[in-house]
Amino acid sequence: MTVERTLSIIKPDAVGNNHIGDIVSAFEKAGLKIVACKMLHLSKQQAEEFYAVHKGRPFFTPLVDFMITGPVMVMVLEGNNAIAENRRIMGETNPVQAKEKSPHSIRAKFANTIDENAVHGSDSPETAQTEIAFFFKNGEICPRTR
Repeated sequence: MTVERTLSIIKPDAVGNNHIGDIVSAFEKAGLKIVACKMLHLSKQQAEEFYAVHKGRPFFTPLVDFMITGPVMVMVLEGNNAIAENRRIMGETNPVQAKEKSPHSIRAKFANTIDENAVHGSDSPETAQTEIAFFFKNGEICPRTR
């Protein structure tokens, strides 16, 4: 098993519905450790920069508009195979599919639509590295020593 770091974002819908604790608990119960965390309200420019890889796709503008509707919680999660484990815990992007395939996943429990789907997680080691650096400086990540 490989110890990895991945970025997780609790999106405005889940923050607004007070699901931060439930979502963090799901990560911790699965053995992932939070090594960095902060709440912030993304500007339109930040959201456009973060999701720039999707620019030109039909969902880009609605995604950016959604991500600036309220605060988000950004976290760096660490653990064995953290990227795959985070994605398993999140569940399918579409909450209808998440309810069918992984009924205990975050999106099955807390997402309302494919557009407002509660959480974001990095999809590869390269993406994780880029996404973590977008939100956190090295000194803001605290390796867990206990």
